Amino acid sequence: MPKPRIQFICQACGNVTSRWAGKCEACGEWNTLVEEGTAGGIGSGPSSLRSARKGRAVALTSLSGDIEDAPRIASGISELDRATGGGFVRGSALLVGGDPGIGKSTLLTQAAAALASKGHRIVYVSGEEAVAQIRLRAQRLGVANSSVELAAETNVEDILATIADGRRPDLVILDSIQTLWTDVADSAPGTVTQVRAAAQTLIRYAKSTGAAIVLVGHVTKEGQIAGPRVVEHMVDAVLYFEGEGGHHYRILRTVKNRFGPTDEIGVFEMSDKGLREVSNPSELFLGERHAAAPGAAVFAGMEGTRPVLVEIQALVAPSSLGTPRRAVVGWDGARLAMVLAVLEAHCGVRFGTHDVYLNVAGGYRISEPAADLAVAAALVSSLTGLALPADCVYFGEISLSGAIRPVAHAQQRLKEAEKLGFGQAVLPRGSDEQNGANAGMFQPATLADLVVRIAGSLRRDAED
Repeated sequence: MPKPRIQFICQACGNVTSRWAGKCEACGEWNTLVEEGTAGGIGSGPSSLRSARKGRAVALTSLSGDIEDAPRIASGISELDRATGGGFVRGSALLVGGDPGIGKSTLLTQAAAALASKGHRIVYVSGEEAVAQIRLRAQRLGVANSSVELAAETNVEDILATIADGRRPDLVILDSIQTLWTDVADSAPGTVTQVRAAAQTLIRYAKSTGAAIVLVGHVTKEGQIAGPRVVEHMVDAVLYFEGEGGHHYRILRTVKNRFGPTDEIGVFEMSDKGLREVSNPSELFLGERHAAAPGAAVFAGMEGTRPVLVEIQALVAPSSLGTPRRAVVGWDGARLAMVLAVLEAHCGVRFGTHDVYLNVAGGYRISEPAADLAVAAALVSSLTGLALPADCVYFGEISLSGAIRPVAHAQQRLKEAEKLGFGQAVLPRGSDEQNGANAGMFQPATLADLVVRIAGSLRRDAED
């Protein structure tokens, strides 16, 4: 019998090497290589190939045909259904990640109870908590009387044998994928080999039976789901549950969805009774806004198909340091540096002797470049000490030449702003041609036009 070959697998990226090293050559992380055998399972050597069975022919079919069941299972929690694209797709695998204590188990418990109340068979398997602990959470959430089937198990083969008893489940929740282990891999639970093998087995079960699978994943200190990134490629949808410790709201963000739009969000508010849906997140992010303060601009953004209004706060203060500080919370620091460079090069606004602090109110995170115009307006407002109009929203992308470029979904942004009482808007030319003549719309061609407008209002206030 051949001796099992030893290999070292990086627990951060999944790279395989034959020798141990302090630093992974693929991702550059230190002390992440772990020794694992290859006697069987994923990564096994040539001996396993010699004993491989002969392949069997599978039936081929056409694209047209009837679907046996409804393609989606709607939970009735509108924010969750929005993030998933309309509900859980039968036969799909969904990965949910988030920081410890953010509310992943609470959200899935409420979703399981909501689906069970509609007559669906829901199985909740926990590898981290005992059944009694799950019952305590259900009692706190007021869903203890729902017909959700519970189990506390970590072996994948035992889990599949358990849920195979009875009719096919509509949804299986597994919390979490890092605690599961399968017999086909020899390594310890939580390692790259076990996580990948367990996920592959569960996804195969979902595709063959039509049951939807939800996998809960831990995250690393960088905010990424722990384990090999190949798991995120294997599943059909990846959702991140985000939130700040000092705020009550939580955001369920879709970063991948094969059956719906990406970059969609669902907003919840955490309370002692569980998660409550927030149907209008703009009111939540603008609830504590001080309209008369300089350095604050309201940005009309888009998250998937949903318009969201959020306040961007800037503070420009004289610096006593040789190299002024640049601190950013909720936005891209490199993009802030670009906006500052454009303001200095094309608008004559100097920040070289000032510290610049930028914050997105409420702990919200913005990724789209349409926030450039709102950031620039907030910076100029803070530097001049002039408060921007309280009923004005800003959106537009700034190029390196100082031009303001159009962005998508201008109509939806303006409608959301109008619904919340904003009568003015600063937006790029070409974004909204039919409303371009509206008295409340200002469409600057360059960033210098906006700076002149803000400085002009300051001059008029001084004359008055």
